[in-house]
Amino acid sequence: MKQTNLSSVIGRWFVIAVPYVWLLVLFLIPFLIVLKISFAEQDIAIPPYTPLVSTDSNMGRVVVQASYLNYADIFKDFWQSLGQIFNPLHNGNGENIYLQTYWSSVKTALMVTVLCLIFGYPIAYAISRVREDIRNGVLLLIMLPFWTSFLLRVYAWMGILSTTGLLNTWLQQWGIINQPLDLFYNQFSLILVMVYAYLPFMILPLYTQLLKLDHRLLEAAGDLGASPIKSFLTITLPLSKVGMIAGSMLVFIPCVGEYVIPELVGGPENLMIGKVLWQAFFDQNNWPLASAVAVIMVLLLVVPIAIFHRYENREIEGENA
Repeated sequence: MKQTNLSSVIGRWFVIAVPYVWLLVLFLIPFLIVLKISFAEQDIAIPPYTPLVSTDSNMGRVVVQASYLNYADIFKDFWQSLGQIFNPLHNGNGENIYLQTYWSSVKTALMVTVLCLIFGYPIAYAISRVREDIRNGVLLLIMLPFWTSFLLRVYAWMGILSTTGLLNTWLQQWGIINQPLDLFYNQFSLILVMVYAYLPFMILPLYTQLLKLDHRLLEAAGDLGASPIKSFLTITLPLSKVGMIAGSMLVFIPCVGEYVIPELVGGPENLMIGKVLWQAFFDQNNWPLASAVAVIMVLLLVVPIAIFHRYENREIEGENA
């Protein structure tokens, strides 16, 4: 009996330990390495930064050389730049490219998340209401783009939206337009392609949540005289809130650090943090500055994740109460 209890305890701790080991190896340790590099200084060496800890044999001591200048560069003219971001009439001289890029990335990610929610919710709701014998086939259509290379799909949109692409050619052939429309290498193409790429990440959590909805609640609301719109607003929408939050996190978090789509279809005026990281690492060979930019980006993303988990725990506690 004791051996059985011991085995169950070991098995339970093993199951609990697996995700923590995963987080330790694939997130915490790499993050700490990046954090360490962010306090170094750029150097002509391999690797191209100064060591954080060194030994002085003559003095017999260990020397720690940590620099905060990388973070100082990022937050330089913070208030002036913040005023310039939120107030176009601001007369300050702040032109901090890093803060502007953070804001551009967050703003673009929010727009994409909202659009994915607007388009993804009806799709997920429709899939959850179709017959069971065809539901898997419809889900397969949603997942089908993942079987093709992400880069190839972006290149396909380049061929569709460019001035000599399929869409402009078709519109001109049918006499709908005389001159090619400016659909490529701007904010329109950036938002469109990002919504296309991340829409399934919104649909799947919503579908999972809507599938668990007890339709007897809707029938009861109808019997009590509630209209379909009122039933949706008072029953379906609140009960699908967890799926909406989960889908929003799955879309928002990777969108903030997206590099490929802004680089290929976004245009120079839509600079995002992924491009800044690339330039700092590979063009400038400034690993400490790039690491500082990455650390701040991770902290920006940890906040919504923490809020989501707190909300999720409250929902679970409310259900168990």
